[in-house]
Amino acid sequence: MENNTYIIEFHIVPFSMKAGDGPVIFCVFFIIFLFGVLVNTVIITVICLGSQLHTPMYLFLCNLSFVDICYTTVTLPKLLDILRSGNNTLSFTQCLTQMYFFFIAASSEVILLFVMGYDRYIAICHPLHYHQILSKKVCILLVAMIWLCAGVNSILWVVSIRKMSFCHSVTIHQFFCEAKALSNISCSGLKMFYIITFVNIVLFGVCPMFINVMSYKKIITVILHIKTREGKIKAFSTCSSHLTVMSLYYVFGTIVYIIPTSDQLNFLDQIMTVLYTTVIPMVNPLVYSLRNHETRRAIQRLMVQLATPH
Repeated sequence: MENNTYIIEFHIVPFSMKAGDGPVIFCVFFIIFLFGVLVNTVIITVICLGSQLHTPMYLFLCNLSFVDICYTTVTLPKLLDILRSGNNTLSFTQCLTQMYFFFIAASSEVILLFVMGYDRYIAICHPLHYHQILSKKVCILLVAMIWLCAGVNSILWVVSIRKMSFCHSVTIHQFFCEAKALSNISCSGLKMFYIITFVNIVLFGVCPMFINVMSYKKIITVILHIKTREGKIKAFSTCSSHLTVMSLYYVFGTIVYIIPTSDQLNFLDQIMTVLYTTVIPMVNPLVYSLRNHETRRAIQRLMVQLATPH
């Protein structure tokens, strides 16, 4: 095969499917796709329509729901098309496009979770200066910076993958065009990819996680010094949702990238990637809506308004 990435067509092989498994897997992922888009759209709608939710925390949550919609719409529609049509080919350009938007979503999610942790730190540890520190102008600037950084980081990823050469195999054992799976079948041109990977692990993994852990250490210390039990519960409830979402994201994200490459672990790798890229984005809005009283009340008010005849 000619070593030229311009003419390569990849073959996506999801889940080592057996004959007859396609319709079942299609139904499962179609439900995940619809449910994930629906619940995140509800969160965005509730926040936009509820004036009482126009605060920094809910601005970031609105962006998180949008990122979670991006996660599923970048990966699942192509998978559904493969399962429906049986045509698992993907051009190199299509692969790069899919990865570009996936990396934007992934980078945005990591930065957003970090910023949301900072938001909770200010709210608990410096409540009197909360609106001064996180003013409307600062929040808009933060959101703009999040998407700008994610876009630049995604370009660097795509450029590093563009330098890879594929000499032996064009079969991707994953349910979408994923960078780790591509690096496994690349025969050269991996130097820049490994550099970008290392920088991302440090800047978007280790550093945010370390700072968030330090922030929550301070938050827990402040909460423990609150005298009333009701005050402690109220303070902890304001950050428990973020702590849950952040923990799920980091745990499954870490598992995905530490699973060693081998034929025996391909299926496990794909299952963990499904949880990381489709199930968690679907679960995030549920975590926030079920554990946050204001979000639940806003959803209930919206349901009542929709049910009330005009």
